Amino acid sequence: MKVAFGVAVPPWHFATMTDELPLAAEFPPATREDWLKLVRSALKDRPFERLIAKTYDGIPIEPLYPRAADARPVAARRGPWAVQARVDHPDPAAANAEALHELENGATGLTLVFSGSIGAYGYGLPGDPKSIARALEGVHLDAIAIELQTAEPTREAADHVAALVKSRGHAPGAVSIRFGHDALGAHTLTGTLPIPYRDLMPRFGEHVASLAKAGFKSPLAAADGRIVHNAGGSEVQELAYTLAVAVAYLRALDNAGIALDAARTMIEFRLAADADQFLTVAKFRALRLLWARIEQACGLAPKPAFVSAETAWRMMTKRDPWVNMLRTTIAALSAGIGGADAVSVLPFTAALGLPDRFARRIARNTELMLLEESNLARVSDPAAGAGSIEDLTDKLCRAAWTLFQEIEAAGGAPAALEAGLIQDKIARVRAERENAAAHRKDALTGTSDYPLLSETPVKVLDARPVAVPPPAAAIRYSALKPHRLAEPYEALRDASDRMLAATGARPKIFLANLGTLAEFTPRATFAKNFFEAGGIEAVTNDGFNSRDEMIAAFKASGTKLACLCSSDAVYEREAPDAARALAQAGATHIYLAGRPKEPEPYKAAGVKEFIYAGCDALAILQAEHDRIVGSH
Repeated sequence: MKVAFGVAVPPWHFATMTDELPLAAEFPPATREDWLKLVRSALKDRPFERLIAKTYDGIPIEPLYPRAADARPVAARRGPWAVQARVDHPDPAAANAEALHELENGATGLTLVFSGSIGAYGYGLPGDPKSIARALEGVHLDAIAIELQTAEPTREAADHVAALVKSRGHAPGAVSIRFGHDALGAHTLTGTLPIPYRDLMPRFGEHVASLAKAGFKSPLAAADGRIVHNAGGSEVQELAYTLAVAVAYLRALDNAGIALDAARTMIEFRLAADADQFLTVAKFRALRLLWARIEQACGLAPKPAFVSAETAWRMMTKRDPWVNMLRTTIAALSAGIGGADAVSVLPFTAALGLPDRFARRIARNTELMLLEESNLARVSDPAAGAGSIEDLTDKLCRAAWTLFQEIEAAGGAPAALEAGLIQDKIARVRAERENAAAHRKDALTGTSDYPLLSETPVKVLDARPVAVPPPAAAIRYSALKPHRLAEPYEALRDASDRMLAATGARPKIFLANLGTLAEFTPRATFAKNFFEAGGIEAVTNDGFNSRDEMIAAFKASGTKLACLCSSDAVYEREAPDAARALAQAGATHIYLAGRPKEPEPYKAAGVKEFIYAGCDALAILQAEHDRIVGSH
């Protein structure tokens, strides 16, 4: 198959929308200048440009957008999306019980997650025929949608499912099973290849084609962008990778003798949906437009592709996991609005272990409420015409197309992965994300911000993670490993928990609050959140009537760490003397909450470090942990 992809600015849209809504028609129209006048008044002398944010792809996000006058809906899903329930228990009998329970309580599809796959996250089904038959016992294969997520060690699981379909007497064309073959994703997850891609891809194409020739009509291969998202990549990188993988599969199927018009229907797309609502909606819309452009380049009239969504692993946290419910709700809503055909919501305790029925029920009901109570699926492409969404969609398309062309110029997705081109780009964005999390610019609520050291543990199932044997490898290249942004903070909290279990006390820091309650509360609150994000308990108070009272409280706190908290004006009057008094009382490391213009007087008095919004919180907390460990 030869396809010319060198299109500078592709025509993304293919439909028109002409309806006008007379909402608030009795009011005079508000112009952009009217809005800007109000904004300038609120900003005073500060520039309007400071309100412009940027994505990790460098795409600007304006604070104000007009309606997109020429908006046209993106052709996508019609009707409700499939509510996919994860089947990932390593014990096939337990997996079967959960699968039946999910179907009896509202799920409309099952996702069979096999161990070692992109979405397994430590668990997953065995891939042997007996385990698969047991896990699907009592499940009417011809009545629901089933998605398979396999890995290199379980690559034959799809064939076992196909055999099970036939053994039960179902016609292959009568079942809705998305087999999800993803050779590029499976090998990139481990960074291993048994043979070069130039030899592997023809075998892949022939294998997928054999399922089609056997009569299976649902998508058989999956271009899975979750691997990029899980590894810390950007929206543009996820889109470009997914597009390049789909084109590689299209070529493989074409070489296996499958006509392009049929081959395209054999490929589904999988994307991660995270809590960035607008970017997620725009990303799902952009994928459809990009794939439609590929179809046009192949001489085909565009048809809506099948796109599934999973709420993002990267955003999940172990600490204060209840917040994950909010994250996954936003993510599921965004995927639904963006046109996903199937959505799988990760249970809120997924980062802690194998979720129990309560967590699974919350995940399932999140989707059911969005569908049945919020009626989100009743409008096709509800984001069409929204200025911000349309602008983001267009910019994502252009940037992803440029990166896709770069991957194609490198020989396509297989060659680009073997050379590490894609992985290097993702690594740079991941480093930026980690840096933003370390400086708390990207807040992780309940983890880096507003932590609760006394949180009550949640329940998960008593199931051990699955040990996946390393695959045979003749070739090794850079892998794309899943990563959660909260992990570095969680490691510090875990160390704090271990110290509590061993000694009966956590690491502590004394908050030396100066001045009145109104003067020290803002920075005392900041300092408490700052240190407790790293598991260092803040010993706080309501202030002191005298320096002697403060020193007595410090000595009674049982810690050698202290942090001065108050306003800049109070610091100028009292902080140097307070720091010297704390040092004389035995404080080995004194912090000051704030960023004074003239830090030298405070340093001379004994202040070792300043904490403030935007500082490297993770580095400071890690260094303090190292000092605490060294002192024990």
